[in-house]
Amino acid sequence: MGLATGVGAARITGRRRALLVVLMLLAVQLVSLARPAYACGCGAMVHDPKTTLAVDRETSVVRWDGRSEQIVMSLTVNGTAPDAAWIMPVPHRATVELGDPGLFDQLAALTAPAVERRHHFWPRGGDWPFAGDGAPAPGARGPGVGVVGRERLGPFDVARLTATDPAALRNWLKAHGFRLPDALATELRPYVAHRWEYVAIRLAPATAHRPLTGPLEPLRLSFASDRLVYPMRLSRLAKTPQSLGLYVLAPHRMEPRSALGGTDPEVFFAGRITPVGALRELGGTRRTFLTALDQTFPQPRRITGDHELVRAAEDTPFRRITYTSALLRVAGIPAWVLTVGGTLLLLVAATPLLVLRSRRPVPPPRPLPPPLT
Repeated sequence: MGLATGVGAARITGRRRALLVVLMLLAVQLVSLARPAYACGCGAMVHDPKTTLAVDRETSVVRWDGRSEQIVMSLTVNGTAPDAAWIMPVPHRATVELGDPGLFDQLAALTAPAVERRHHFWPRGGDWPFAGDGAPAPGARGPGVGVVGRERLGPFDVARLTATDPAALRNWLKAHGFRLPDALATELRPYVAHRWEYVAIRLAPATAHRPLTGPLEPLRLSFASDRLVYPMRLSRLAKTPQSLGLYVLAPHRMEPRSALGGTDPEVFFAGRITPVGALRELGGTRRTFLTALDQTFPQPRRITGDHELVRAAEDTPFRRITYTSALLRVAGIPAWVLTVGGTLLLLVAATPLLVLRSRRPVPPPRPLPPPLT
């Protein structure tokens, strides 16, 4: 009896421990869900710490002519936050305007893989007879902070700022409705030391209390720069892996100086183009070299600085190729059918001849001549 009681008590204790472990794991998950996710190369930030916001994809077009730079930035976000704000450091004073959403569609089509068709002889899945032939994305000034300008651009509240003290910059932003993570002041110190300026952007959807999700309207920043730089340092604050797509328009093929702690940048297009449409409005009519890059940052805390892009050794063109395979046909008829059918017809035609030949009487053997004496 005592032994049974002890075993029962042990089972109850084990169940309690298992339940406790499950509750602890659930609590950890709930805490992680409630934690805001600061993301993107420009340092996207969430107003309410009880909400979440993650940048799934950051895609930017950068145009540089050796003296000035333009960045058209598009973010794709998801989460529970009804509004968001972020800050973009720039090396010189910037002008800000709304970007053309059609620019990204045009670049996606321009850099899409070339399609080359290959043929296979024998039928595969989807080919007859296995299946039918189916048919084969000037203002107030605070201590250490100067307000260059503040304007409303569509859904964006944009403040252009200077700062001599990162803590003062963070305090100004917080006082004017741009709530930022406490770690931002630390990450801003290198920019303050080099006397960069800042574009602070706040966004709220047209419908109140509706979570931000999907692609945000692009913004276009223009500033003087004698080198091609894309700010990335603030992405160190991100809590989730980051994905960066970068279209670079410059006189020559460009490449990053380093991976900045992410994966090796992958070139998926390189070549000279003639700007038309939205590209023409961005870069003029002269032919320019387009370099398209993809990069991921699995651990954003390892990001070491900003992307600086330099001229590649050669203006080597590159384009991805997607191969499609189709059943080889002759006059609309599968070649294998013609081949097999032709072979069968030859066999059928030859069969009577072979049969007749097999039925011919075999002549008797000739008698051997008598032996010589």
